[in-house]
This record gives sequence, C-alpha cells and structure tokens, in this order.
Amino acid sequence: MPDISRRQLLHGAALGGAAVGIGTLIPAATSLIGGTPAAASTTRATTPQFHGIHQAGIIGAPANETIVAVFDVIAPSLNTLSDLFQTLTAQARLLTGTSSVADLGPKTPPSDNGILGPSPEQVGSLTVTVGVGASLFDNRFGLTSKHPARLTPMRTFPDDNLNPAECHGDLILQLGGESHDVVVHALRQIARHTRGAMQLRWRIEGFSNAPRPSGTQRNLLGFKDGIANPDIHNADQMNQLVWVDGKSPEPKWTAGGTYQVVRIIRMLVEFWDRVSLNEQEKMFGRRKDTGAPLDGNNETDIPNYAADPKGTIISLDAHIRRSNPRTAESDPSRILRRGVSYDRGIDSNGNLDMGLVFNCFQQDIQRQFEANQMRLAGEPLVDYISPTGGGYFFVLPGITDSSDYYAKTLLRT
Repeated sequence: MPDISRRQLLHGAALGGAAVGIGTLIPAATSLIGGTPAAASTTRATTPQFHGIHQAGIIGAPANETIVAVFDVIAPSLNTLSDLFQTLTAQARLLTGTSSVADLGPKTPPSDNGILGPSPEQVGSLTVTVGVGASLFDNRFGLTSKHPARLTPMRTFPDDNLNPAECHGDLILQLGGESHDVVVHALRQIARHTRGAMQLRWRIEGFSNAPRPSGTQRNLLGFKDGIANPDIHNADQMNQLVWVDGKSPEPKWTAGGTYQVVRIIRMLVEFWDRVSLNEQEKMFGRRKDTGAPLDGNNETDIPNYAADPKGTIISLDAHIRRSNPRTAESDPSRILRRGVSYDRGIDSNGNLDMGLVFNCFQQDIQRQFEANQMRLAGEPLVDYISPTGGGYFFVLPGITDSSDYYAKTLLRT
C-alpha cells in the first residue's frame, strides 16, 4: 500500500462531506476517512444485549458517564440516509462487542483511536441509543408520511432561557459507559465512520452520582432525583407509559420505540447554596437527607396529599406535588426519568455552570412531559434553575437480529 502523507489524509477527511454531496454513497460498513473498511477496524462479536425489541440505554439505570450528541443529517438522499443508519448500526455492534482491535500496520490510519488501549473489550459495557428529531421528516428524504404522530419540535416554556445553538436536531446519539474514556472513544469512532453524512450540532456530557448513602442518586442541588419513577419491571406500566405500540395514529414502524425528551437545565448553585434548609425542603416537598416526603419517614413513602388538602405539610406548589399530584387524572402523565448531572466549568461571568441533563422517556410527549411541565410553570424552584437547551426525539425501535439495522422499518416500509 502506498504511503499516505498527513496532508493527503487531512485533505481527504475535509472533502468527505463534499464527496457525499455529489452522489458518493456511504457503504454500510466503510469509514469515510482514509477509505479504511470499518469491518477491518475490529472483529468484535455482537453481544446478545444489543439485539431486542427495544434499544438499550432506556430502562436501565443511568450509566456512570453519558454523552448526549445531537447531529444534523447532511446525507443528500434517501439511499445515503439508509447507508448512514447501516453504518451507525455496524459501529454500534462493534463498539458494544467483545473482540480485540485489528492491527492494520504502520502505514495506514489506526483502525481504533487507541484511547482505551489495545484491548477495549476489557473495558466494560457500553450502550448506544439512537433517536430522530422532527426535522428529519421534512421533504429531504420523502419521509413526511412516516412522521411519528406525536413528534414535534421542542416547545419553549414560560420559564425557559433557551440557547438556539443547543436545541433540536435531526438525530440524537446517547452513549453510556462505566468511564468517561469509554463514551469518548465511542463518539470518536462513530464520528469517524459517519463523516460526510451527519454533522455534530450540539453535545453535552453527564455523570451519575453514587447513591449517598443509599437509594436514588442525588442531583447537584443535593436532593434525590427520580424517586417516583414508574416500575421498569412492570410490563403493564411500561406499555402504558413508555413503549409505543405502532397502532394508529402512530405509523406501524414505530412499534418498540419511545419518545425522548432531553433538557439542559442549569442550576444556579451559588444562589441555591445560600438558601436555608427549611426553604429548600419546602420547595421540593422532600427532606434533603433521606429523600422522604415531608409527611413521611422513608424515601419510598408515598405522600398523602388527601390528608393535607391545604398544603400545611407539603406545600401546594412544592415540586413533587406539582409534578406528580397522584390523582387518577395525572397518573397517565407519569414519565420515566433518566437524568444525569453535568459540570461545564464556569460561564463568561465566572459563575459555576452545572446542572442536570434532564432525560425522560414516554409514550406521548404532550400527554406526559408537557403536562408535567405546564403543572410546574411558576413553581418556586424556577428562581434557582434555568432550562437552556434540549429537544424532542423519537427513539427508534430495537434491532432484532444480525440482519436488522437502525430505522430499517422506517426506511423500508
């Protein structure tokens, strides 16, 4: 093989998007950098956990480290869009597999970025979760008639302070792993093999906190987050609240998918840390140390709102009471929360920039997330949090077997 100069390699990478733009298709398992076949980059075997009716990374506990990366799709045709999803699938299979990386020799680009060392299969689990935004169903690819029934662009709510540069997008990639280098490795490998077909629009990194001392993890305001989640082991609850069944008004191809809402919620922690404990607990409706509702003793105790109709113990505008009133009318609006914390250093004014990557899954965004959000409008907590970005997405159905790939039922039916 002839020697490839660094300038030639970089020039080829820079032209990747232009090449696709004039009709070059993306082979399903081919890198767009240096022409290296993805199949040659590694020989990892597919793990059983990768295949199933639903994608991984939804009902499991949040990973130690998470990257949410949102892309604009720049593939010029339906054929190249199909190739993109097949390439994504091939890479996800390899990255979540268990075999070692191939050595292609010193005169070619390395098959793997190397940040996990020569044996990334020893590092541990990785989940890859792929979804699509409403903008993918415009007239570029002829998919308008296949639009998920309840997928819209994310609304702006009364207390939002959104940065347009961190909102919406055609495709979302959620990567979860046990350490930061695992998810960074995966993002780089996927970006390498999809160059020229999708372009990163925005991203945010998050982390899960260990339970302290036990139970649900705490957010960066110091309170336990996600205590009242639906039971992921209860199939009836999951079918009623999370999974889409593909029945009218939904297109058939959506069966097995779910709707995802991501919100970047900045927490004004320096302001919050000067608020009294009593006031903090009153705003949440829970004790900070144990997570118990103010009328209970344990984290899992169910607040008895009927015995406190005037909000003497748990205020009527407390966060837990607004978000989940625990009535027959509000029960169908419950969501599966899978949020993680983020820390982006400081802003231009020298203030700490940290908060919550709010992440939830549901069957119907309007019935569930938006109903919750409207109940929370004007709650006392809005003085200490500021939603700055995010989007609505439809998480694609799972990949059923080795011949399946992301969005196959969308593109082929």
